[in-house]
Amino acid sequence: MLVVVEEAHKTDTGRQRQANEDSYFARSPIFAVADGMGGAQAGEVASRIAARAFEQATGEEGGGSPSGAAGDEAPETRLETIARQANREIHDLAQRDSARAGMGTTLTAAMVENDEVSFGHVGDSRGYVLRDGELKRLTKDHSLVEELRRQGRLTDEEAEEHPQRAIITRALGPEPEVNVDTMTFPARGGDVFLLCSDGLTTMVGDDEIAAILGEAKTLRGAVNRLVDAANAAGGRDNITAVAFRIAEEGSEPEEGATLISRTAEQAGLTSERVRRAGDRLRGQGPLPMPDRRRRGLRIAAILAAVALVIAAGVLLARQVYFLGTDEDGRVALFRGLPYDLPLGIELYSEQLSIGVQASTLSPERQDVVTEHKLRSRDDATDIIDDIEQREGSVAPVPPPPPKKQKQDDQGQASQQEQQGASSQGN
Repeated sequence: MLVVVEEAHKTDTGRQRQANEDSYFARSPIFAVADGMGGAQAGEVASRIAARAFEQATGEEGGGSPSGAAGDEAPETRLETIARQANREIHDLAQRDSARAGMGTTLTAAMVENDEVSFGHVGDSRGYVLRDGELKRLTKDHSLVEELRRQGRLTDEEAEEHPQRAIITRALGPEPEVNVDTMTFPARGGDVFLLCSDGLTTMVGDDEIAAILGEAKTLRGAVNRLVDAANAAGGRDNITAVAFRIAEEGSEPEEGATLISRTAEQAGLTSERVRRAGDRLRGQGPLPMPDRRRRGLRIAAILAAVALVIAAGVLLARQVYFLGTDEDGRVALFRGLPYDLPLGIELYSEQLSIGVQASTLSPERQDVVTEHKLRSRDDATDIIDDIEQREGSVAPVPPPPPKKQKQDDQGQASQQEQQGASSQGN
C-alpha cells in the first residue's frame, strides 16, 4: 500500500499584490489549494472557507477522524461532497453580505488511498505528478483561454501569453451549485504530486517546475525554490504550492527526505511508553508485589526497559531535529527528541536560536514551531532560515544553563507563510 512519506507547502503574496488570498489544506492523506477572488478581502474569505471545509470534514477540529457514511465514501465522492459543501457556504455568505457579493475561489484537492490518488477540481489551480523526471498535468483549467485552446482557436503559445488568461469559467461560490471535476490516478512509489495556484504556473513553465522538483534534495527545498522562481519571474500574483511524495508503506525514506514524526514510534520511543516507564519507576503505576524477590525482579526489569529506551533515544537523538523555543521564548532549533525522561534525562540539546519571539509569529507559524515534529537537519534549518529572513536576524545563544487572492491592489499589505491549514488568498 502506498502512503505519504514526505510533504511540503508554502504560500507567498508575490511581488505585485498587497495581500495574499490563497489558502491551502495539508493533512495527509488529503491536500488542497484554493485561490480566492473577489477583492476587498472577499477572496481571502472564500478560499479560507474552502480550506476549512476539509478541516471540518476530516474531523481535525475535533481531533477525530471521519465517521459514519462520509468516511466510507469513495475518495472522488468524498472530495466532491466537501467541495459542494464549501460552495454552498461561500455562496450563502455572499448572498447575505453585499460587500462580498460575487466572491469565489478555485479548488484543487487530492486524496491518497491505497495505490491511487483521487482529485476534485474547480477553476484554474492545478494538480501535477512528477514520475521518472517527467511532469504531467492531471487537471484541466476552467478558464476562458483554456476553453479557446481546447476548441483550437488558440495555440499553446498564444494561450500562455493571452491577456485574458486570468478569466475563469468555473469557481466555488458564484452559483448555488457547482460542477466538480473528479478523477483517480493510479500512483506508483516515488511519485511526487504538486498542487498549486496559477500564481506559480503563470510565472514558471512546466519544464522548469519539473527540473526544480527533480533536482531538490527535499520537497521543502523544492517548494521554496518554486516560490522563489515565480517571484524572480515577476511574482504578479499570489503563489501557493503543496507537494507530497508517496512510497510503499514501511519503505525507507529517500536520502535527504523529510523525517516524519513516526520515526520515534518506529523506534519504540513514544511519549506514552516513556510516561508509563517513568510512572512505574517512581512507584506511581500498579506494581504487584507478592514477595520481595518478585518485586526486585520487576524493578530490575523496569530499570532494564528504561535503560533500553534511553539507549534507543540517545541513538535516535543524534539523527533528528525539531523546532521549539528557548528559555526566553525565541524560536530555536533542537537536536534530538522532544522528551524528558525520568531522573532528569533530556533527549535533546539546543543548537541555535534566532532573534524572533515565537509569540510574534502568525498562528500557523507558531504551530510549526511548537508542534515538535521530528525533521531532518536540512528540513529544520530550511524553516529556521525562512523565519529568520522574514522575521528577524540570528541572535547569539549562550550555552544552555544546567538543568534547573485573487485580490485588487487596494488591499492591505501582508505576507504570510503557512503550514497545515493556512488561510490566504490569490
